[in-house]
Formats: sequence, structure tokens, C-alpha cells
Amino acid sequence: MLPEFFSPTGHGVLPAGDTWTFVVAAALAVIAGAAVQSTVGLGLGLVAAPVLSLLDPTLMPGALLVTVIVLPILTLFQEYRHVDWRGIAWGLPARLPGTVLAVWVVAVLPPRALAGMVGVMVLVAVGLSLRSFRVRITPASLVTAGALSGFAGTATSVGGPPMALLYQYEEPARVRATLAAFFLFGGALSLFALAVGGQLDTRIVVVGLTAIPLVVIGFGAGVFLRRRVNAARLRVGMLVVVTASAFALLVQAVLR
Repeated sequence: MLPEFFSPTGHGVLPAGDTWTFVVAAALAVIAGAAVQSTVGLGLGLVAAPVLSLLDPTLMPGALLVTVIVLPILTLFQEYRHVDWRGIAWGLPARLPGTVLAVWVVAVLPPRALAGMVGVMVLVAVGLSLRSFRVRITPASLVTAGALSGFAGTATSVGGPPMALLYQYEEPARVRATLAAFFLFGGALSLFALAVGGQLDTRIVVVGLTAIPLVVIGFGAGVFLRRRVNAARLRVGMLVVVTASAFALLVQAVLR
């Protein structure tokens, strides 16, 4: 029974039953994304979401949200003293309306359309991350970013960029810790909303839980890279990979 959970459904680029290709590709994406997020504060959703959507969009966004929840816990164990709790107090409640809207979107969109939506969200996130403008951290900007993050994070599991834009000029430890706290509470809210909306079935939960050890491996790799690899270069490499994945998703959504 268990191997059937990891067999792609054929809605993505893999044919139904191509289990080993799915497992290897998904595992590498999760480890790489976790390593990047452990280093710069976000990246697991950006890297893994387009890959998983290409492989089997029926698992999105639930499986990745289940997997991702452990990473902010690991980060907070290390850096909880650096959390901007004032920012969390403003941004987190604003996530609720965006989350509710996203649950409806996930319920009505077919897998191909959802995959295309992930591709668009990733490209928007990449475009915003390349801009050099600075957004001041204010109650208004925190509420706006929180609502956008709630929608994007619940619908596509790529919810980090709106908050990351606000904190991009802060100290690295403050960025990682604050985003981790936001992802932890916000991710739990998104999972609860998807469960209530009937968007979390047994297969999605099993695949997500099975990938958690891969996140731990990626987190450890990120801690190692944090001290030895230039974060700016790692960020550029990540953006190149996720941009290619996003374009592939859009092509797949149009042609299939």
C-alpha cells in the first residue's frame, strides 16, 4: 500500500507509476530547498514547489505544507532570540483572510491550472526579489504582506516572498528567525484551513510526513553552507533554478 502513495498520478510530466523517478527528484528538490532556506531565510517553497508541481500537481500544496512545517521549528531552536515579535503580531492575523480565499481556489482549480498558478507565483516572487526597492516595515506593510503570504502560501506553498521583501535589509539572523516564526504559525493555519476544506487526503499527508527527514538533512547542509558559501551567490543560483522550473510549469499547463 505505501509505495502506491509515491506513484505519480500522470497529471504532471511523469507517467503514472514512475515511482523511483518521482521519489529521487522530489527528494533532491526538498533537500536543496531546505538547505537554501536554512541559509538565507526562505527557499524551500520556491525550489520544491515548482518541481513537485511538475512531477505531480495533485500533491500540491498540501504535501509541501506538511513537509515545510518542521523547518521553522529547527530554525527557531537556534535563533528564537532574533524574532521580531512586533512584526509577527501585525502580519500573522492578516494571513487569515488570504488563507480562506486560497482554500476556495485550491478546491475549484484542476491540477493543471494549479500547477500553472504555482509557476506564476514563483515568477512573481523571483521578479520581486530582483528589485532593489526597499519597503518600510510598518503596520500597513506588515498587514498587506501577511494577507498576500496567507493566500500564496496556502494556495501554492510559496508564501515567503511578501514577508521576505519587508525584512530583506535586516540582519540575516533576524530575517531567518522572523520568517521562521511567521512560517510556523502561518503554515499551521494553512494546514488547518486545508484540512477543514477537505483538501488534505491520506496520500498528501503521508508524502508530506515522509519528506520531513529530508528537510532535516537540508537544514544541516544549510547550517554548514551558512559559514562557507556566499549567500548572495547561493541566492542567484536558486533564482536561476526556480525560474527555469516555473517556466517549465507554465509550458506544461498550456500544452497539456
